[in-house]
Amino acid sequence: MREALNSNPLAQAAVVGVLLIATGFFVMSSMGGGGKEEESATTSSAEVTTPEGSASVTVTTTPQATTAVTPPPAALAEAAPPPPRRVTAAFDANKTVVLLFVRDGGIDDRMVAGAVRGLGSLAEVATFVVPAGHIARYAAIAQGVDVDRVPALVVMRPKRLDHGIPSASVSYGFQSPASIVQAVVDAGYKGRTLDYHP
Repeated sequence: MREALNSNPLAQAAVVGVLLIATGFFVMSSMGGGGKEEESATTSSAEVTTPEGSASVTVTTTPQATTAVTPPPAALAEAAPPPPRRVTAAFDANKTVVLLFVRDGGIDDRMVAGAVRGLGSLAEVATFVVPAGHIARYAAIAQGVDVDRVPALVVMRPKRLDHGIPSASVSYGFQSPASIVQAVVDAGYKGRTLDYHP
């Protein structure tokens, strides 16, 4: 069979033609889901009484497509229970609140936690190292800054600087002691800020 196919050009053309037709059929059937889908419409009729008599009216309604809308993280934070009392007390005392969400056993998590504990020497700073398994207790803060992985360093500005409205920044991954201190210093900054234009 192979020798007959190799020596006969008509047989070769027939095989190539069959392969092209099969490929074309495959491509066309996989494009667009097989054709146009018909929209289903619901038709209902109602009888309306007018001064001249009764008239029949046909009403056609088309179902509306619905899409799921995901609320922004800040909206979820408003619905969450308040954080533990130690955290809210530190915020109410106008301290810079530093929360570090860590995974138990992570090498970089352990190193960042050690650097965060070193912030105890800074005045007006309250630090909390929170295992990822307890993040639900801090959902109002974690959802407010959209924490999506650990280690996550969340630094909340003091209450007096934002007129009582909590605001925070989040940084992910390994943080050096110097970068953690810089995040705390940045959170406490109360001077003018300028826009950067390259």
